[in-house]
Amino acid sequence: MRAAVYDEFGGADNLRVTEVDDPPVGPDTVLVRVRATSVNPVDWKIREGYLQGAFPHHLPIIPGWDVAGVVEAVGPAVRTGVAVGDEVFGYVRRDDVHQGTTAELVPAPERTVTAKPTRASFEEAAALPLAGLTAYQALTEALEVTAGDRVLVHAASGGVGHLAVQIAKSLGATVVATGSAGSHDWLRELGADEVVDYAAGPVSEQLTAVGGPVDAVLDLIGGEALDDAPKQLREGSTRLASVVDAATVGELGGTYVFVRPDRAGLDALAALVDEGRLRVVVADTFDLDHVADAHRLSEDGHPRGKVVITV
Repeated sequence: MRAAVYDEFGGADNLRVTEVDDPPVGPDTVLVRVRATSVNPVDWKIREGYLQGAFPHHLPIIPGWDVAGVVEAVGPAVRTGVAVGDEVFGYVRRDDVHQGTTAELVPAPERTVTAKPTRASFEEAAALPLAGLTAYQALTEALEVTAGDRVLVHAASGGVGHLAVQIAKSLGATVVATGSAGSHDWLRELGADEVVDYAAGPVSEQLTAVGGPVDAVLDLIGGEALDDAPKQLREGSTRLASVVDAATVGELGGTYVFVRPDRAGLDALAALVDEGRLRVVVADTFDLDHVADAHRLSEDGHPRGKVVITV
């Protein structure tokens, strides 16, 4: 099969597309013929070598954790009802970094994939798993968002953020989003009730003009925004979640979120898509031969939505 690989850590130029051995089909594994995958910030951070202390790494590495495609084979111990020919999508994260999803075939543990939303294209479905599960787990588990809450979503026009805005709305929350001045109208189209320009000064000070402090904060950017988060929360609230800085959010009394594979969460996201309550925005699409360009856009271009690779 053809796959994108890199043999050493470093820049996007290290990525190449080559022939590698077809993967085996394990007893509880679903073999997926890949139609699309996507690039997440974690992919280029792994490529640069920044996460070597978090996971065992085995070079050469095929990057990618998102997948959408068609089931080609099913292991004999699979019990989730997935069958050959089914269209599936998933967040295929293992305990080590080696066999990723930027390839023609992906062996996916059955717990990591489920039926693709019928209203989504393969490109849209591939853009959803990691980012969607991150937003869903942060909002429903770490922040326990319910109807009537006011929720602040930082970096709301990014891959996780644009989904978080819509998921929070589906939970019945009022959403305050931060974004650049050029993204405000788009964020309102996604459902944000109020939008704050993160470049116009401390967000906690700007909240006075849009209803005051909030019940819960989802931080997707870190730095000054995270340092300012306690002032963004109403008095007495400690409902702060961050995907960026585990040490800092812990010191502030909040929760660090690192997304995990979860079929039930994927099913919930697929249902939101099929009900028309969640729109996955694809910023740009590249074919497999241009995987390095896809990584560069994710790393340097601050895309609105997700960067997708078709296979």
